[in-house]
Amino acid sequence: MKIIPDEEEVAIDAIPLYVKSPKIVGWKIYKEERKSYYQIMRANGKSQMYMIFSQMLKSFDREDLEDLYKLVKAKYESTRLVEDLDLLLWGNLKTMFEPHVEDDVWRQQQGYKVLNWKLYESCGVHSLMLQSVQIYMLVEKKYPLSPPILSQILEKKLIIDYKSEMAYQLVKSINKQLKK
Repeated sequence: MKIIPDEEEVAIDAIPLYVKSPKIVGWKIYKEERKSYYQIMRANGKSQMYMIFSQMLKSFDREDLEDLYKLVKAKYESTRLVEDLDLLLWGNLKTMFEPHVEDDVWRQQQGYKVLNWKLYESCGVHSLMLQSVQIYMLVEKKYPLSPPILSQILEKKLIIDYKSEMAYQLVKSINKQLKK
């Protein structure tokens, strides 16, 4: 062990373990023959293509999701939706960030069967695949899920990549909602 006096300067070479990707600055629907993709553009000029929303969630963190939500919301508050993928993206984000008990997704959940339940820990989102709809929800928010759906959720195994405190807290929260 070597003691370094206070007056000496020490240079430390540090390699960051995690480098935050640049901010999302735009998106558009990109069509190639019969396939459509979401093209997500970042501040550094790079972009990434995603065929479905859940692919985005696998590579996004929470800040990315919030940036995309703000951009989509700003666009659709003043313009009409044209593309099916636009509708789908706006619907998923609006349900996630602005749940309203009167929205169709919550009113029509009676009679649905939960097919699977998955956690996207990198962005703090969990999804429910029901018979005819997929619902994406922020982990820390409470959503107007019916008691039968909450029971089915707990009966299903939460699909996660590894043991996680977030998964434990999510199951605990849903269990608490069900007991009310």
